[in-house]
Amino acid sequence: MDWHLLGLSFVTVFLSELGDKSQLAAIALSGQGQSRKAIFLGTAGALVLTSLLGALAGGAVSQFLPTRILKAIAAVGFAILAIRLLLPNNDHPQS
Repeated sequence: MDWHLLGLSFVTVFLSELGDKSQLAAIALSGQGQSRKAIFLGTAGALVLTSLLGALAGGAVSQFLPTRILKAIAAVGFAILAIRLLLPNNDHPQS
């Protein structure tokens, strides 16, 4: 096992998930729920499953596309999201 890659992926995902909507949902559920253990196991299981699906999809796509192209696609995708967040939203009237 590549321990450096394991640590790097753990730290990256841990930091990116702090304050994320998944964590906020877990906070909201645990505030109302009777069993925090069940909420923890449910949210942890969901995060593990989505991470597994992402890793499997990434591995499958990497068989067809070089890593450099995948990184470029991800960078362009994030740039588009950032630009859309910065642009004013004309769908909702201003208060």
